[in-house]
Amino acid sequence: MKRSGMAVVVALALGVAAGAALAQAQAKPEQLVKQRQSVMTLQGKYFGPMAAMAQGKAPYNADIVRRNAAFLDNLTRMPWDTFEPSTKDVKPSGALPAIWEQSAKFKEAASRLENEANKLYEVSRSGDEAAVKAQIGAVGKACGGCHESFRQKQ
Repeated sequence: MKRSGMAVVVALALGVAAGAALAQAQAKPEQLVKQRQSVMTLQGKYFGPMAAMAQGKAPYNADIVRRNAAFLDNLTRMPWDTFEPSTKDVKPSGALPAIWEQSAKFKEAASRLENEANKLYEVSRSGDEAAVKAQIGAVGKACGGCHESFRQKQ
């Protein structure tokens, strides 16, 4: 994807996130849960192929990694404000009560994911395949750390 196309996609994603934040004050808890589940689904969509490359299950493709890392860098900043206390009892949701009971730990885990995704975006532009694969592993560890403590087992 050309830079201008990527810029448009990123701008649209950020615009949607900003609009969602403004509308959130009026959003129903069920809508907030759907929003965060949608963002998490997209995170998986863009992270999955990179994880497969890092694990040797798919051939390494630097162009796909750069594109997916850019999307992931933006997506990892989006879901956190949808974890309002009003969503605690909405079903179906895999969110555990620990999110609200241990909010500082949850915010730390969210920040760790954002930071690791941003590092992946930066290293993906370097062309250093080994460094990219190592950073993909760091992102996976950050995702898993949050899932381990704050998401119901699937």
